[in-house]
Amino acid sequence: MQAILLSREEVAQRAKDLYANVIREKVEVEENIGKMVIIDIETGEYEVDKTGLQSSRNLSQKHPNARLFGIRIGYNVAVSLGGVIERVHK
Repeated sequence: MQAILLSREEVAQRAKDLYANVIREKVEVEENIGKMVIIDIETGEYEVDKTGLQSSRNLSQKHPNARLFGIRIGYNVAVSLGGVIERVHK
């Protein structure tokens, strides 16, 4: 597969579109709130785990040059350094 050159903003937008249109309804359940979903923006594959590390490793093993993006399920940001993470899922 040929690598697609995308900016960080384009990667983020593709991931957010995939999450909103395909993935959210499958993963945004109570037991997943606060976990990370890692999305391969080229294949649409995704995995969920507590921190996103194992999911990233698994997806990278399948596709070594994958463009991955992480979203914290049910929250407005993935991480915060001294700020507030606001829950958007009720």
